[in-house]
Amino acid sequence: MKKWLLLCCTLLLLGACGQKEATAENQETKGERAMSEQFIGKWEGNIETPNGPLPIIVDLQKEAGTLSVPAQGLSNFPFKSVSYTGDKVTVSIHLNGSVIAINGTLKNEQIEATFQQNGAKFPLILKAYKEQPVTYETIKIPVEDGNLTVALQKASASPTPVALIIAGSGPTDKDGNSALAGKNNSLKMLAEGLAQEGIATVRYDKRGLGDNQALLTKEEDSTFDQYVDDAVQIIQALQADEAYSSIHVIGHSEGSLIGLLAAQKTDVESFVSIAGAGRPLDEVLLEQIKGQLPPKLFNESTDILKSLKQGEQVKNVSPELQALFRPSVQPFLISLLKYHPADELAKVKSRVLLVQGTTDLQVKEADAEALKNRKPEAQLLYMEGMNHVLKKAPVDSAKNLATYADPSLPLHEELLPAIEQFIQTKK
Repeated sequence: MKKWLLLCCTLLLLGACGQKEATAENQETKGERAMSEQFIGKWEGNIETPNGPLPIIVDLQKEAGTLSVPAQGLSNFPFKSVSYTGDKVTVSIHLNGSVIAINGTLKNEQIEATFQQNGAKFPLILKAYKEQPVTYETIKIPVEDGNLTVALQKASASPTPVALIIAGSGPTDKDGNSALAGKNNSLKMLAEGLAQEGIATVRYDKRGLGDNQALLTKEEDSTFDQYVDDAVQIIQALQADEAYSSIHVIGHSEGSLIGLLAAQKTDVESFVSIAGAGRPLDEVLLEQIKGQLPPKLFNESTDILKSLKQGEQVKNVSPELQALFRPSVQPFLISLLKYHPADELAKVKSRVLLVQGTTDLQVKEADAEALKNRKPEAQLLYMEGMNHVLKKAPVDSAKNLATYADPSLPLHEELLPAIEQFIQTKK
């Protein structure tokens, strides 16, 4: 505020040099301009949606601006318009036929706003953006349709073990953040923590997301096998690099299935599954949505999954189920449903560590047991009080979910030492 007062005084003094008396109208105009300048710059915050917080970044400029939604692969999308009136800002965005409006008021160095899209309004608090220090090196790996951008977290020594970290389902990025989970930085913390213990790591945004958004232009072209092939290409590139003494794979949630399939096709030293499903997707999904859907929609979901598992797409899907079974995502689901994770794990020849949190809301201890039963020699560790985003959390659903969007919380204290010890163990 002192800076703003000094700016106003300077403007008034400059005006006095050109004329003896500034009108009240000119003073008000200059004051408005000074106020609007308080908005200029990058802001970050969470849209409070029914599905949880959705992190966004807004770059406000005098006559333009951009919106970024990292978890959805949206980067620097231009505004349709932006205007400032006193302590208020109004933004209009036209995105793929959807009209978005952000209306905010500058108060106590933050913007208290509403995010409106297609008639729905959600609270939004924007604070000054803080650049995250980049602690990794970016490299390119040749894959189908182009190059995959990956983040290499180097360790101090060389040669060193290196672990490929594969993120979970949906729009989950290389840091473990997503539109559904919010910003928790779980995989970022894991990568940085392992690097400090002498284990280099590689993590990446899956094709169609974030750094690799350009590798997928149509959702209907995406298949699960493509994700597996990308992981295989990364592993083979690491195996060809003399900087690494051994290659390891760490898969989280859906990344566990991607990782174990990639481990089958490559000669890796070890595989770590964190919160990996032990049953086919249809069983897990039906378990998760049972009780959340009315009987009619649950029965429809059962029928849809049955058809998809047989390789048959479903044309007619109720509006309420479009998010799960929209036509464009069905090819991906068909390619995924053919795999039984526990059966596939039995084919992995490398050492295996299974890690399961006891307060995980998405993947249950029964999944870990199913994996262990098909791979008896695998090591199984239960992390008491660890949830799906690898943080300590209670069983209470609301309190558990609150950790999904809190990057200040550390990883479960036993997770990093357990993985580090397993990777460093020799055959």
